[in-house]
Amino acid sequence: MRAIIVMAAFAILIPEGVAAGQIGIASRYCHHNSASGRKVTCRSKVAAHRTLPLGTHIKVRNLANGRSVIVTIVDRGPFVKGRIIDLSEGAANAIGSSDLMRVELSRY
Repeated sequence: MRAIIVMAAFAILIPEGVAAGQIGIASRYCHHNSASGRKVTCRSKVAAHRTLPLGTHIKVRNLANGRSVIVTIVDRGPFVKGRIIDLSEGAANAIGSSDLMRVELSRY
């Protein structure tokens, strides 16, 4: 019984749609109105993802330099084929990128 409770609690913490070690291309963007209704600034550490629930926190690591940032999913996108996440300017700056970057997404 104890193992079932622990497994159930663990399952709640893992956001669906993000496999550990998901790798792809991220881009940067700046929107002031988000799908979640939250007003954000370009300096916020937020992101857009196609399928993750709004409000989910994930870790994004820049594979070029190893720097990482924790972001909150507040918007939908990216809508460009081949990209897995759009990062706000603040999040992209935190991991040392000025444009497109190869990143790894993981649970936080």
